[in-house]
Amino acid sequence: MTPVDAGPPIAVVNPASGDLVESFEPYDAAAVEARLALAAAAAPAWATTTFAERARLLVTVAELFEAELPDIAHGMTTEMGKPFAQAKAEVAKCATGFRWFAEHAARMLTDEVVDVDSARAYVTYQPLGPVLAVMPWNFPLWQVTRFLAPAIMVGNVGLLKHAPSVPRSALFLEDVFRRAGAPDGVFQTLLIGIDQVPAVIADPRVAAVTLTGSVGAGRAVAAQAGAVGKKVVLELGGSDPFIVLPSADLERAVEVGVQARVQNNGQSCIAAKRFIVHRDVADAFTKGFVSRMESLVVGDPLDPSTDVGPLVTGAARDTLAAQVDDARSKGAAILCGGETVVGPSGPDRPGFFYRPTVITD
Repeated sequence: MTPVDAGPPIAVVNPASGDLVESFEPYDAAAVEARLALAAAAAPAWATTTFAERARLLVTVAELFEAELPDIAHGMTTEMGKPFAQAKAEVAKCATGFRWFAEHAARMLTDEVVDVDSARAYVTYQPLGPVLAVMPWNFPLWQVTRFLAPAIMVGNVGLLKHAPSVPRSALFLEDVFRRAGAPDGVFQTLLIGIDQVPAVIADPRVAAVTLTGSVGAGRAVAAQAGAVGKKVVLELGGSDPFIVLPSADLERAVEVGVQARVQNNGQSCIAAKRFIVHRDVADAFTKGFVSRMESLVVGDPLDPSTDVGPLVTGAARDTLAAQVDDARSKGAAILCGGETVVGPSGPDRPGFFYRPTVITD
């Protein structure tokens, strides 16, 4: 692998207060090389394991998620600001996901006989080897689970390059697989900066890459993988519409619309982002929607009464504020919100809060 400067420390900042919780030194070229070598060494043996052996590993991982659920969720909330109840739900969903693939993967990966004129033809699913996953911070455990559970069950080994704001989640995932009995090299975290990713993708020991993230990040990774002829799977951002027609139950539409917009503090690729409302119900829906948004409690994500916690970073909050200001300057009407909020730790430690905002033209 071509050496690249490891870059600055990777910091864990509590978004509810802005406090530095912990920092990690990114892996240098030697550390990355050691992990790539370990993955490459582990891949052939893991590829020969049975579905039952792979399933036992995932079931054990699921059991650890369930046994440690409150602590895992607390760590997620303090690292990236997700309301605690939603963090607990994410941990439980991960356990369910690991169990589901453990139970169903063998059936999905059974050889498929193809009816052709030749004597015998079939489709078979074979492991690729080490797969690099570049994952986002907004669902720091679930997004990795969606990649890792099927990858492990098909016989691949995993390498995780997680978002820089959630290094503790990344290291937890590596640790939980170790404690579940995964052989060395079957799943590893790479604490590396974005500048180090192209060299990992280009490394001949990495068989494929997957990314969940922005369109820009997807284009970059697709180009890097394409340049060396590697398989790539991308899940990118969107701008999902929420459509309200005259036949809708407006009270339910308001409630569902608000939850669809503010889940995970509004930081979700599948959140409702554009509300398209029929003119016959526009006034009534808007009135109810604004009222419900104004009633949301913004505060400490560990407080059960909180509906909306902080944005993940100060940069994310500032970007959002700039977008709202830009819309306002171009004539948009701000029906509620449109301002930063001082968090529960007070003005000296305000956190990265922004009031839920409704904008119309």
